[in-house]
Amino acid sequence: QVQLVESGGGLVQPGGSLRLSCAASGRTFSNYAMGWFRQAPGKEREFVAAISRDSGSTTYGDSVKGRFTISRDNAKNTLYLQMNSLKPEDTAVYYCAARNSIVVVTWDTLYGYWGQGTQVTVSS
Repeated sequence: QVQLVESGGGLVQPGGSLRLSCAASGRTFSNYAMGWFRQAPGKEREFVAAISRDSGSTTYGDSVKGRFTISRDNAKNTLYLQMNSLKPEDTAVYYCAARNSIVVVTWDTLYGYWGQGTQVTVSS
């Protein structure tokens, strides 16, 4: 199985930027499609972005399209989420997830491996 550890969260002002990282270990990272999800207090977990094994395909949730960019470096076994133009409604715990498949999907139930999450707070 693959182990995932997120980092890079923190407190940022509205309009600011953050880059989240997700370090993978345990299995061949390039075998996994990867995704980012988030969960705010009292809300359902929400799809943010996903990327295929070779970075050839990406998809984004409507609320982050045009502001967030998902990427990966298979040589470094690391997934990234560049978040720009942050809004207070982006405040949540952000999770990376892995799926042993070539298919990029948005449903959290189809991801078999999850990190512990990193808190992102957007506030002035």
